[in-house]
Order: sequence, then C-alpha cells, then structure tokens
Amino acid sequence: MSIKFKKLNKTIIKCKKCPRLVKFVKKISTEKRKVNLDQVYWGKPVTGFGSITAKILILGLAPAAHGGTRTGRAFTGDKSGDFLFKCLHKAKIANQPFSKSLNDGLKLNSTYITNILKCVPPKDKPLNTELDNCSNFFDAEVSNLKRLKTIVALGKVAFENCVKFYKKKFILSKKIDFKHGKFYMMPDNVVLVPCYHPSPRNVNTKIISQEMMVNLFRKVKKISRV
Repeated sequence: MSIKFKKLNKTIIKCKKCPRLVKFVKKISTEKRKVNLDQVYWGKPVTGFGSITAKILILGLAPAAHGGTRTGRAFTGDKSGDFLFKCLHKAKIANQPFSKSLNDGLKLNSTYITNILKCVPPKDKPLNTELDNCSNFFDAEVSNLKRLKTIVALGKVAFENCVKFYKKKFILSKKIDFKHGKFYMMPDNVVLVPCYHPSPRNVNTKIISQEMMVNLFRKVKKISRV
C-alpha cells in the first residue's frame, strides 16, 4: 500500500469527528449479538481496501453493525457482503466467493471497495453533518486512485453522495438519476454506475439477483479494461 493510503487510513481509523457515531460504534462493540459474543469487535472507523492501482471503485454507504464494524473491513462478515462477493467471484473480480475476516486471503482484481461513511450510523440513517464530516476521506480515496475508470455505487444513498461529491468539483450539465445499471460519464472521464444494494431485503424481494449483479460487473470490467 502506498504511503498516501497508509497515512489516510491511519487518519480515518483515529477519527472521532462525529460523537453520535463514536458512541453508537462503542455500544455495538460491547453489546454484541449472541453469535458474536466470543469475538473482539474492530469498533473503529472502517477504511477502504483492495488494489491501490484499481480501475474500479465499489462504493457502499457505511459498514454494517455486525459486519465491517466487527471485522474491520467493508462488506466483510455480513449478508450483503456474502452476496456481493459471490457475484464478484463469478465476475472474476474477487479470487474467492466469500469475505469473512481481515486475514481470509481475499484479493481483488484492479478493484477498491469503500464506503461513503466510515462508521455505522444508528438505523443505517446518517445525518448530513456526518456525511459532510466523512466526505474529505472519500475525496482523498478517489484522488489517490490514479487509474480509476469506473465507480459502482451500491444503493441510492451512496449514489447520491457520490453525485454530491462531483457537484462540489464540477458543474454537471445533465440530470443524474439513480437507475440500476445506467452508465454516466462524469466530467473527469470516470463512469458512474448506480447499482441496487445487495442487501438481504433487495435479494429476497428479487429487486436484485445474482445474475443481474454479475452481468453488471462484467460490463463494468469491460468498459474499465480490467
């Protein structure tokens, strides 16, 4: 990992800008679920991970309460992540179809995964001030990914905050709406792709299927030349 990313990730892990989130993360990490009682929770902000020469960035909203907040890695150890990594493996982006812990051998092909918000918010509903506090970290991640070609935003909130990030930097001439699988060319020549979130609710109600997500990532690979 580059010096810039190491420095950024250290800053993220130490961040205590949002008292409500600090308190909630501590609560989750001490009042554990029964199935996780014997485990030591990460209990800090969760950084991104993957290839620092990535052409593809996968963007979520926030770490899961008993997923990333427990394991210390985004989309790791929760049901949304289980579905996501099955799809990434089928699309030949991940070397294995699961993500269980920091040391499980997972490797990503020219891909970096992160969240807009680095701490889990109560009821998965962040405040605008919390999103604003975290936006500098996302700015830095994008700036450090020098070969970036495509951003896949998982879910409407991640997508809208990514659009907000672009509106700070550029004047957007066209309307950009959340529509699964649509490709938007952004002013910096990065393609932004909205994708339904791989949550159990979306999977169980068939809003998103494995076939839909695998096909989307195959298209993303192709346009990113991965």
